[in-house]
Amino acid sequence: MADWAPVVVGVVLFVVLSPGLLLELPGTHRHVDFGSFRTNGKAIFVHTLIFFAAFAILTLALHLHIYTG
Repeated sequence: MADWAPVVVGVVLFVVLSPGLLLELPGTHRHVDFGSFRTNGKAIFVHTLIFFAAFAILTLALHLHIYTG
């Protein structure tokens, strides 16, 4: 039986936290830009930290598991 939780959580967080797709933190023109479809180095770094923290909390701290088979 395979544990699919890291894969599912990673894909969902990647889509939600892609800089410029839904929001960009810090934004190019303001502190937060919504749906700008632009990005910068600071936004990539901030979104990477948020992704890592959320991924670690969901998979390691909460012991989230999705088994198939």
